[in-house]
Amino acid sequence: MSDHRFPNHIAIIMDGNGRWAQARGLPRTAGHQRGVEAVKRVVKDAAEMGVKYLTLFGFSTENWSRPVDEVKELMRLLRMYLRAETAELHASNIRLKIIGNRAELESDIVALIEQAEDLTKDNTAITVVIALNYGGRHDILNAAARMAAAMQEKGVVPSYESAEEFFPQFLSTAGIPDPDILIRTSGEQRISNFLLWQCAYAEMVYAQTLWPDFSKTDLEAAVAEFKGRDRRFGGLGAGRG
Repeated sequence: MSDHRFPNHIAIIMDGNGRWAQARGLPRTAGHQRGVEAVKRVVKDAAEMGVKYLTLFGFSTENWSRPVDEVKELMRLLRMYLRAETAELHASNIRLKIIGNRAELESDIVALIEQAEDLTKDNTAITVVIALNYGGRHDILNAAARMAAAMQEKGVVPSYESAEEFFPQFLSTAGIPDPDILIRTSGEQRISNFLLWQCAYAEMVYAQTLWPDFSKTDLEAAVAEFKGRDRRFGGLGAGRG
């Protein structure tokens, strides 16, 4: 029997790569390299636990302001991950989906993304969503503009009811259920413009572990915390009068 309290969708803000490296006297890029290894582990662990959707915040629209060398290293690691892991993801029946603005990504990265998405599109074990050049406000504004254009084209009179029904279809996460848990590693307690619409009722879990050290034990602890909470979705919840 399935456990209704088990999360269907986990989202993670992968924070702490730089601090992990600095604590060891290493350049920040070394932390990002170890962070990629953590991504591989968590994808495997989430799939084994029965999570159906895993969304990872890989690169935000604000990250372009980081030092040029650091951004170049992040793009190099992205290329390496897509080239090295796509076949393995496909062999493991894992679907890969990338959300975010691709217009500012280099053409070879976009091609690698499209190849990975096409190869894995029919896989069913778990859907791994990676947010690249992503910002929650941009996602909402872009969806609103697209919905308004679609309604105008179809001659639909905008209303609260129609917007509430159709709006999620225009977000970058269309077809993907909202996250049940939003985990942020490294002890920081903010959502950093990530999945603002989608995480309206997600349970927030702030893990002290730095992302490169994030393990299956940490993931299981987050799930255990989630299962112990009373999700009320704005209502009174169980046992409350």
